[in-house]
Amino acid sequence: MKKFVLLTKASVLAAISIVFFSCNKNETESLPADPVPITLTSNQVSLIESENSFAFDIFRSAAYNSKASENLIISPLSISTALSMALNGANGPTRDSMLKALRVKNITPGEINQSYKDLSEALLSVDKRVLISIANSVWAENNFVVKKPFTGILTGFYNAEAKSFDINDLLAPKQMNSWIEANTNGLIKNMIDRLDNNTVMLLINAIYFKGKWKSQFDASKTVNQAFYKSDGTTSQVPMMKQTSDFRIYKGESFTLAEFPYGQGNFVMDVLVPDSKNGVDGLLSQLNEITFQNWIGLMSERETVLSFPRFKYGYKKELNEILSGMGMGIAFTDAADFSNISDLDLLISIVLHQAFIETNEEGSEAAAATIIGIGTTSMPIRFELNLDHPFIYIIRETSTNSILFMGKVEDPDAE
Repeated sequence: MKKFVLLTKASVLAAISIVFFSCNKNETESLPADPVPITLTSNQVSLIESENSFAFDIFRSAAYNSKASENLIISPLSISTALSMALNGANGPTRDSMLKALRVKNITPGEINQSYKDLSEALLSVDKRVLISIANSVWAENNFVVKKPFTGILTGFYNAEAKSFDINDLLAPKQMNSWIEANTNGLIKNMIDRLDNNTVMLLINAIYFKGKWKSQFDASKTVNQAFYKSDGTTSQVPMMKQTSDFRIYKGESFTLAEFPYGQGNFVMDVLVPDSKNGVDGLLSQLNEITFQNWIGLMSERETVLSFPRFKYGYKKELNEILSGMGMGIAFTDAADFSNISDLDLLISIVLHQAFIETNEEGSEAAAATIIGIGTTSMPIRFELNLDHPFIYIIRETSTNSILFMGKVEDPDAE
């Protein structure tokens, strides 16, 4: 009987396994093979157009502000999401300047919030083969009184986690770094070194992406090959190889290629100049309008592809770049963030960090953006310590007549 029971349990487990794997197989077979259209409202269309314009402008500025030999990666979505959260706290010229920097037109802050909420939900669910997460948090200093409508918007539209911190706690940056690391699958680490004494709030966005190529590379075909850098030097890098059909546009001095992930809702577009040192010239042509035009000219072509594996991180403070894009007032004492608090506030820092790894299987990328909100600069208190001999004068100020003069060598002497 005992043997029969064991066999029965084994049979049940086998049956469960068959059902489980059958379900997984059926689920995979039922997944779309091609991109699934996301239906957009007019506000979402406006938001995406603004986001793309912002993306190209801030990428170009970041490239111009980086070393020519430096790898660069940013997440415009992470940056614009964090700034949009901060936008809800701004008023007057400060709000106008932030809208200008975000390249937002014909859409109100309230409509931006709703559009971000709907768009984020769509991005997260459109392709089950691609893993993507978007997380937000708002950190308020323990003694800082925040207006409830502001936090209500962040928790309601951006699903932001509300957290607190003690500015005097040396472990506070570690807590924030742990949150960022947990929401980027461990790819973004140790982003914050310390907090300035005037910091009263942090707005943080974190994005994680992992997608497998729709047409994956065979690792056995990867070979070391020369890569020619802009400065004229070369290096040997692992170059992945495959021959497949890809969407291509051959421009006058460059090639645009599209490499899809999963079912094709997410892709990597690559722009490569014909000249080995022509990337700066290509960058000067690149904007939202030209890019959309080029995408419209792409067509599928059989392509013999050599694609380098790459893996790197990037970290940049964006205050200067964003000031140049029009929101300089937000970083000054003239800033108006009265929707956050009755205290005089400014943006003390916008810090961005990103990471990407691309290999034969696909790409894994993550980014985080931190917006530090601090109190405006207060008059610096002058400290005078009369702990050594000094001279004093007693006088009448209207006539400047000196009544007494003296020197103190020992205050305790009689």
